[in-house]
Amino acid sequence: MNNTVTVTQVNNYIKALLDESAPLKNIFVVGEISNFKYYFRSGHMYFTLKDENSQLKAVMFSSYAQKLKFKPEDGMRVICRGRISVYDRDGVYQLYAVDMQLDGVGALTLACEQLKNKLNDEGLFDDINKKPIPKYPRKIGIATSNTGAAIEDIKNITKRRYPLSELVIVPTIVQGEQAPDDIIKSIKMLDCIEDVDVIIVGRGGGSIEDLWAFNSEKVARTVFECKTPVISAVGHETDYTICDFVADLRAPTPSAAAELAVPDINELINFVNHAEYTLSMLLTARLERENQKFDDIVNNSVLADVSGYYNSYRDDIKAYESDLIKIFNHTVKTSTLTLAQFAGKLDALSPLSVLSRGYSVARNDKKEIVKSVKDLNAGDNLEIKFNDGTANCTVNEVAYE
Repeated sequence: MNNTVTVTQVNNYIKALLDESAPLKNIFVVGEISNFKYYFRSGHMYFTLKDENSQLKAVMFSSYAQKLKFKPEDGMRVICRGRISVYDRDGVYQLYAVDMQLDGVGALTLACEQLKNKLNDEGLFDDINKKPIPKYPRKIGIATSNTGAAIEDIKNITKRRYPLSELVIVPTIVQGEQAPDDIIKSIKMLDCIEDVDVIIVGRGGGSIEDLWAFNSEKVARTVFECKTPVISAVGHETDYTICDFVADLRAPTPSAAAELAVPDINELINFVNHAEYTLSMLLTARLERENQKFDDIVNNSVLADVSGYYNSYRDDIKAYESDLIKIFNHTVKTSTLTLAQFAGKLDALSPLSVLSRGYSVARNDKKEIVKSVKDLNAGDNLEIKFNDGTANCTVNEVAYE
């Protein structure tokens, strides 16, 4: 059979037919997503589009998937733009999507809600993480465009309300694809300046597309991680962005941010003047009270009659004096008796007292006391000490008992 073809040839032929079909080269297909799979490693998305009667396999490669403003999920009704072709290996035709939009609900709105729910679940919006805004900032960092009404409003209001503060302005791209990275760079730059007390980040009003940079997850996390308190001032009063929820304080407009960042110097001056007046009145009243107390002391206390004060204690002093004399005399008498007793004992032990009772002391030539006849020899010279004098003698004979 000469008309046989291979499977590959059939698939290639059908693929060529589909690829050459003009209507299928740029087609919009509406349907509900099912069997959605996202491969994190490659970044590709695989899913099925279905309606009440049929279904169509689809794929969106990472180069297109990363541009989506929302995260596709099963059950979402979407409109996909792309081309119809055949996957040669499986012989399956499918939609190669290059764009995806929500059918009926704005993709940007949904993306914002998805990110808000995610960050809220992580605790990035919790009040416990909010840093207090300083009352009297010395330096205020500004991350916004250096042209337009927003920056001028901030300049004028801070100069009028609190001219003591200094503005550190970092010109920032606040709209377009480059805006998120530039906003992040500006916030980090201001956060590195040690004496910047608070940072205002924002821009004037616009559409949701114009404000979209402030719905970036990277911007939100940068604001959350910032060590310096951050005031978010994006758009008009009715505009809300993810940055507003993460920031330490949300201001409805850039002008309001300037008012929230600094105090009103006129109010401070009035407060100081009132405090000065109140303090002066309090001090005057206190001095009057103390002077009155002093007068009362002088007129009514013992100081008013010193002699009377002294007389009231005169009898006590005399009594103390009498007691002291009695104690002193008793102490002297007791001590004298004790001393006499010790003197008697010492006198009884005195050698002179022994001599007075008829005893004598003999010393040899070396002036040593002779205690025994064994220490004597005939012819030794002795000095005999009596109670009333001495006698020098020579030993004629030594007799032992």
